[in-house]
Amino acid sequence: MISQAFAPIAGLPVLDLGRFTGDGGERERFLVDLRDTARNIGFFYLKGHGVDDDLAERVFALSRQFFDLPIREKLAIEMANSPHFRGYTPPGKEYTRGSPDWREELDIGLEVPAAELSADDPPWRRLQGPNQWPVSVPELKPVLLEWQAEVIRVSTTLLKAFSLALGQAENAFEGVYDGASNQLLKTILYPSRDRTADDQGCGPHKDGGFITLVRQHRVGGLQVQGENGWIDAPPIPGTFVVNIGELLELASNGYLRANVHRVVTPPAGIDRQSLAFFLGAHPDAVIPQLSLPPHLAAAARGVEQDPDNPLFRDVGLNILKSRLRSHPDVAKRHYADLLAQGVV
Repeated sequence: MISQAFAPIAGLPVLDLGRFTGDGGERERFLVDLRDTARNIGFFYLKGHGVDDDLAERVFALSRQFFDLPIREKLAIEMANSPHFRGYTPPGKEYTRGSPDWREELDIGLEVPAAELSADDPPWRRLQGPNQWPVSVPELKPVLLEWQAEVIRVSTTLLKAFSLALGQAENAFEGVYDGASNQLLKTILYPSRDRTADDQGCGPHKDGGFITLVRQHRVGGLQVQGENGWIDAPPIPGTFVVNIGELLELASNGYLRANVHRVVTPPAGIDRQSLAFFLGAHPDAVIPQLSLPPHLAAAARGVEQDPDNPLFRDVGLNILKSRLRSHPDVAKRHYADLLAQGVV
């Protein structure tokens, strides 16, 4: 039976993170609800996370100032300039399963310098490097970094809850995501349907990290694959939409499974903003297979393998494969040697 604290709104459950930081009994009930929803639909709304709504509004407003700049100013920090896959991507330049996504976005990671490389370093070490920031909207950098810190706080708290829900110590994954890891933040604008070639805002896919947090502005479009078709996940003020990624599927041997989702282009005359954060792992890490308690291990379904999208426990291989496929312009400019070797 679903508890009232777990009651669905608009087709997806709603969980309150305040229950996890509360008293012992409520904390345990939260862990059960978290485990059940992650195992079933794999998506939920999250409230009680402590992120200031005013901060979200500032991020959306400053992001909008950036997206409203002339295209030449945005292209000054185009992702194609960066071997680290940081910067601006115009509509139609990112791909999902070989088809263009009709959205423009700014990708940022942790503020770290480029790695010092040697000839025998694995290729994914090239991914570490600085962000690109717009000169014309200088206020965007500090507010996005403030937002990044907040979503890292929320997502790592959730990952501790997932660890406990799977019968592990709460810090079971700490060494995997510490340091200069693959934490990716996107601020995104989806153009209206009359300005795109089709309705693929972002094509059907699974996320590759541990946990994804999505803050939607005022317009919907996110859809989750359900047993009987697509489930809409419209914006609910003050909440994140949360989903698990493939790293948790790998770690739990499929007890938890990442779910397919997509974004549909908004109607004519309306555009859509969102903020997506992907809690990843250190590229040098290897994802462990957890030793689950017997009652959970017996229900593990194994990792779902797609021959067109193989999953690796070596985090760097997963990240590199995904980025090279999603951004062929960056791949061609900065990773031609790997393309020649057939890495993707």
